[in-house]
Amino acid sequence: MTEMDHRPWGYYLILAEASDYKVKRIVVDPGKKLSLQRHRRRREQWILVSGEAVATVEGREILLRQGESATIPCGATHRLENRGVTAVTFIEVQTGDYFGEDDIERLADDYGRA
Repeated sequence: MTEMDHRPWGYYLILAEASDYKVKRIVVDPGKKLSLQRHRRRREQWILVSGEAVATVEGREILLRQGESATIPCGATHRLENRGVTAVTFIEVQTGDYFGEDDIERLADDYGRA
């Protein structure tokens, strides 16, 4: 397994990757959220493993509990927010033709990265 990649909102681990997919385990700290973003070359599927989170996809909020999922089409604006008091863990499955971090277009960010 790879090392944890720490971010202002928590961390992630890359669990698997190939030319046509990447799988991450992502942990979002209490009260934190990912940037509002979109990707040009990949789509994502989020499966909540623990906690409770709010996924925003194209402006629509979706409450996610353990075992529930959200689909993020290529080009869709999205973010995940942990409004709770315990960490949220989810699995992100990316599919497409490119998975580099430079495919993230940040539209809004609490941590000055947009």
